[in-house]
Amino acid sequence: MTQRRAFLQAGVAATLFGSTAFRQAWAQSGLPIEQVKIFYGFPAGSSGDIVSRRVAEKIAGSSYTRNVAVVDNRPGAGGRIAMDVLKPAPADGSHLALTPFSMLAVFPPVYRHLSYDPFKDFAPVSMTSIINHGLAVGPLVPESVKNVRQFLDWAKANPALANYGSPGAGSTPHFLGALLGINSGVALNHIPYKGSVPGVTDVVGGQVAAMVTPHGDFIANHKTGKMRILATSGSKRSPFVPEVPTFAEQGFPELTVDEWFSIFAPARTPAPVIAAANAAINAAVRDKSVIDSLAVVGLVARGSTPEELGQSLREQYERWGPLVKRIGFTADT
Repeated sequence: MTQRRAFLQAGVAATLFGSTAFRQAWAQSGLPIEQVKIFYGFPAGSSGDIVSRRVAEKIAGSSYTRNVAVVDNRPGAGGRIAMDVLKPAPADGSHLALTPFSMLAVFPPVYRHLSYDPFKDFAPVSMTSIINHGLAVGPLVPESVKNVRQFLDWAKANPALANYGSPGAGSTPHFLGALLGINSGVALNHIPYKGSVPGVTDVVGGQVAAMVTPHGDFIANHKTGKMRILATSGSKRSPFVPEVPTFAEQGFPELTVDEWFSIFAPARTPAPVIAAANAAINAAVRDKSVIDSLAVVGLVARGSTPEELGQSLREQYERWGPLVKRIGFTADT
């Protein structure tokens, strides 16, 4: 977050707090909350889990909450379970969820019977970090394969082995792999996992050829040579693996995407509570120790206002609807 944005946020908060209505609402809000629970829809150890836990630690002692938050991992269903349990949770600030935008911007056209509405059932709180996805291969793919086109050539020549994993069916990484195959005319078999960790384990073990997921989940294995990251999805190269070209640099600009991990509350959570949570989260992601720990897993710490997050969600929702229709993937819940 820029200094200017931080200054503007502080000014808005001060103006609001100075109003009689806001002071009365604050007095009735129950702040600070004793302890907050943060749902996360993927297993412990993944990059998003690390974000959840670092934010959970740093918001303690703020005007929002007294204690370190509890992170409640709810893996499965491509990350939907965390949002399912957030929807009916008390709208008092005691329950939040951290999620990539897949569950909210991509899933609506995928799941005809989705149990939640991304705009009616949740209140945007703040972004926490920016994700670049990556395509990485393991020992099943020959070492001579060093870029995306070479991987596609290998996949075309070896259709029985031409597969890739993702952290969940209907996720952004799933569709990046699907678009790569469709646009290249190469059949790539998708294998959905319950998060990045089990898929990365199978790629390293030679059971699966490739994986598309947040590239931070590859970095440790990439640096030791157990995996090779062939491309990243960002609009520019990742500062954490600058030697790896983007998809766009390799002739696949349609695969450019900068996803986020963001925090949402149940709908109807009072404005003073959202404001307090937003301030605490933004302070957390500006902390150098948080910035450094997120960098280890390939994430760029970044906060936002609730309004900025809501606008970004709307933009991604409008982008991915036509892409999902083109891919032709649907699923019933």
